[in-house]
Amino acid sequence: MRKIVITGGTGFVGRSVCEALAAADAGCRLVVPTRRLANGRTVVTLPTVDLVEADVHSTDEMAALLQGADALVHLVAILHGSADAFDRVHVQLPRSLAAACARAGVRRVVHVSALGVAANAPSDYLRSKAAGEAVWQQALGAAGGDLTILRPSVIFGADDRFTNLFARLQRLFPVLPLAGTQARFQPVWVGDVAQAVLRSLQQRPGPGPVVECAGPQVLTLAEIVQRVGTMAGCRRPVLPLPEAAGLLQAAAMGLLPGEPLMSRDNLLSMRVPNVASGRLPGLRDLGLTPQAIDILAPHFRPADPRAR
Repeated sequence: MRKIVITGGTGFVGRSVCEALAAADAGCRLVVPTRRLANGRTVVTLPTVDLVEADVHSTDEMAALLQGADALVHLVAILHGSADAFDRVHVQLPRSLAAACARAGVRRVVHVSALGVAANAPSDYLRSKAAGEAVWQQALGAAGGDLTILRPSVIFGADDRFTNLFARLQRLFPVLPLAGTQARFQPVWVGDVAQAVLRSLQQRPGPGPVVECAGPQVLTLAEIVQRVGTMAGCRRPVLPLPEAAGLLQAAAMGLLPGEPLMSRDNLLSMRVPNVASGRLPGLRDLGLTPQAIDILAPHFRPADPRAR
């Protein structure tokens, strides 16, 4: 491919995707739209990546950016917010991007969604993600396009917020009160998700229109927290909270400045097991051997004492 546009390319998953695509084909131009070129957090230091100031919600700007592109990789998502915010990012944005793709003649799209999505799911996050998938399916189906939907479980990596936050909390507190401790996840490494994007672009036809991206282990939230604590050398007891108490805790956290550790919508999402169904293709069907969460051990306990 000569040109690939990556929305969300400056985020945690997006940076890994850019690295994987750049390593696979140094001749391919990767275009990453961003609203703030001057923001240091958005810098992607790869020679084949072009950061372009653009509003991804603008159909006109994205249609211009997509001219001559071979594919769009769509990664933009939010974990917290109101029902309107979820609808704007997960439903209206795909609708706008689909229109931009149609205008620019781009018919190849890889869309990163999530496990557990359904129109009748208990949370705004999962319902809006399902609606976003439907937007892409309808738009590209009508245009005869080529769509791959990747559904990852919770994504971990050295730079993630998920595991690093639980490590910090266990360093600070002697016990960790937590709701949703029995919620089940199948954590997937960010490098495997990035490779899944790459192979979805390379392998046509692929294993199927929807691929479940899950790691090799099914773990409860409590087990993930304790595994992280063990790797970081600060394992603490986890105090399970009933869902009602967890909802109150989440409401209190929502009043604090910044992004909350856990929102009410997050807790509702955890009612649905975040694990692969086994009925759809997975990472192994893309030729990948998924990594377990223990791959983070060197990150949390580096061999160099100065890094510790």
